[in-house]
Amino acid sequence: GDILDDYIRTDGVWILVRNKEFYKTNSEKECAEKCEAERNFTCRAFLFTKKKLQCLTLSENAKMTLTFPSTDTVLYEKRIYLMQCKRGIGTDYRGTEAKTQRGIPCQKWAEKIPHKPNYTPEKHPNAGLEENYCRNPDADERGPWCYTTDPAKRFDYCAIPDCEDQVMHTGEGECMHCNGEDYHGEVSRTESGLECQRWDVQEPHMHGFILKHYPEKDLKMNYCRNPDGELRPWCFTTNPNKRWEYCNIPRCTTPPPVSGLDSQCLSGKGENYRGRIAITESGNACQHWNTQFPHKHGWIPDRYPCKGLQENYCRNPDGEKKPWCYTTNSRIRWEYCTIPPCDRTEQGIAGMNHVPVQVPLIEECYRGKGQSYRGTTSVTASGKNCQAWSSMFPHSHIKTPDRFPDADLRDNYCRNPDGDSSPWCFTTDPNTIWEYCNLKRCDDHTQE
Repeated sequence: GDILDDYIRTDGVWILVRNKEFYKTNSEKECAEKCEAERNFTCRAFLFTKKKLQCLTLSENAKMTLTFPSTDTVLYEKRIYLMQCKRGIGTDYRGTEAKTQRGIPCQKWAEKIPHKPNYTPEKHPNAGLEENYCRNPDADERGPWCYTTDPAKRFDYCAIPDCEDQVMHTGEGECMHCNGEDYHGEVSRTESGLECQRWDVQEPHMHGFILKHYPEKDLKMNYCRNPDGELRPWCFTTNPNKRWEYCNIPRCTTPPPVSGLDSQCLSGKGENYRGRIAITESGNACQHWNTQFPHKHGWIPDRYPCKGLQENYCRNPDGEKKPWCYTTNSRIRWEYCTIPPCDRTEQGIAGMNHVPVQVPLIEECYRGKGQSYRGTTSVTASGKNCQAWSSMFPHSHIKTPDRFPDADLRDNYCRNPDGDSSPWCFTTDPNTIWEYCNLKRCDDHTQE
């Protein structure tokens, strides 16, 4: 799996920590690798700034310290240090419960008063014996425990709930097919045990997933859903420091229902296209979806079982304008494909008239910082294609049309929604998050 699957992501947050290390990295994945390899302290989280490509590994997470809003910053916290529940007997529990089941505060693992411990951080460096948190270094069948601060009671067990109980009943409807886009169950807790925020409120997290805008997505109550093509159902949480998290929905054992919508021609955006065209509109052969060469990518068929990612056929798994594929040309990452439209009448009318459609000429330059730029350039200064603003692939971000309704974030056109020095865009290159666009400043005779 992806190294980032072990982390929970929160956009726009900075946290105050004592121990941190700075690194220069090109991506969140590289930053995660620095966190895994950190030897100066236990790395519980890392901060990544998208524009400066700066990586900070951190000894603390949002549960342990203060948080501040910070634009263009992404906080990734290791899931294992956020778990409020235990899996099995809890040998990997790394939560922050620090009192026994009777409410007695725990003794710090490194201290020798009032009890001299057999289990210490020096003897068991991989057991997570930090502070006075409940742990299970000896694989006790009864779960996490700690030495107590009561001289008359050497140790006691802690009341850590089972993660399995956090998933409510798992009867009919409580499992998911595919990536859970059609999940309509009633699980309303995240995989780390946090309660979900109701979809119809904007507290503690503001968002654009409003029922009237997504009437077909069944955004009821605070139930886990997958309205945006994520890996599996998720929800916003009621914790102000944790914007969203995946839910632990079991996969159904029965095969998914047959939709009957599979199409051999282009209808709408072509999300249901299952034909065998495997060449792009410029004539490049498509790369197989189950390979990572010449282009590495995240659209792995096993992870998206119902997107039709067979062989190297053109598909539209992410809601792009039309079906596309990665190409076998190492210099061209991906391109759209030419799929014949289903409506032959439309095609016939188009075929009778060979006059090219006149694209309205829009001045391809910008004034000031370019916040008013509304042209159609979609290429960066180094020649990279722009990622669509409504897409989260290959880069997840918060510069969405919903959040910036006045910024005209259409298609993948260069824009300046955040007051930067000139128009920019996220790129379709997974190793380059964003770049300024290939645009000149308009000559309005007020500048040298």
